[in-house]
Amino acid sequence: MTNVYDNILGLIGNTPLVKLNHVTKDIPATVYAKLESYNPGHSTKDRIALHIIENAEKKGLIKPDSVIVETTSGNTGFSIAMVCIVKGYKCILAVSDKTKAEKIAYLKALGATVYVCPASVPADDPKSYYEVAKRIARETPNSVYINQYFNELNIDAHYQTTGPELWNQTDGKITHVFACTGTGGTLSGTAKYLKEQNPDIKVIGVDADGSILKTYHETGKINKTEIHPYQIEGLGKNLIPGALLFDKIDEYVRVNDEMSAYRTREIALKEAIMGGYTTGAVTQALIQYANSHEFKSDDLVVLIFPDHGSRYITKVYSDKWMEEQGFINNCFHNYDEIFKTEIIK
Repeated sequence: MTNVYDNILGLIGNTPLVKLNHVTKDIPATVYAKLESYNPGHSTKDRIALHIIENAEKKGLIKPDSVIVETTSGNTGFSIAMVCIVKGYKCILAVSDKTKAEKIAYLKALGATVYVCPASVPADDPKSYYEVAKRIARETPNSVYINQYFNELNIDAHYQTTGPELWNQTDGKITHVFACTGTGGTLSGTAKYLKEQNPDIKVIGVDADGSILKTYHETGKINKTEIHPYQIEGLGKNLIPGALLFDKIDEYVRVNDEMSAYRTREIALKEAIMGGYTTGAVTQALIQYANSHEFKSDDLVVLIFPDHGSRYITKVYSDKWMEEQGFINNCFHNYDEIFKTEIIK
């Protein structure tokens, strides 16, 4: 019997690489996307949810009546809720109000209790989703706080899985890896493993316009004047995560909402890949990077596509939302021809 599993958790990891043939046609390197949407929870966060919870079980930190608490922009929460169902734990999640309704619906569908917190407040504000999760963990008996932003197991999950997968899938020929940075675990763990195999591999982090990570990487200082609201979920931060190994990252590229939205839609149209908003962000980062760096024909580049586009149907895949942001006229000059809707009466 092949491809038969005891439960859904057996499907986590070993996600495929798919060559990009159109959106990167002007880049001489071979470019692959690692489709983390092929995890059962449709995102790369499945890896850390399973790894952190099972590690806590082995250490005796989680008991049968434990309550798992976490801060999330949506994807980690979904993965934790999924693992909790299989293992029989209660799940409480704190999210920001930047999280779209469909993501919150996903979390509630898996039985999670969800607290929605303002995204506009500082990280140390009692109403921020960071502080709300901490308070809930303190006040809830038998609770375990995952704390993905400062949990080294976040890094270790990708060191043990994503990094080795990329090395083996490319037969050790990978030359560049691009990944979005939220908590930092995906990029840090993957980079740590790949750099051990070949220190010449270039590791490129992707940051959001409105986040502090790129400047902190370059200067070691937090520039609070850079902080402003932005739309991309799961990318960038207004604090420095402890699960981010800056010394493993060669360079950061900062991308904005508009071009990331455009690339997300373009990837769907030209590659038939329905990725999340960060899929467009990491692709836009590659294109910006290519404008100032020379790729060779034998370079092998991997972009980590973190999640699936189904969670962004009312956001980046919504014509109405794109119009409200003013993105359509700027990016899609022939929008009506590309996205045509015929209504038969």
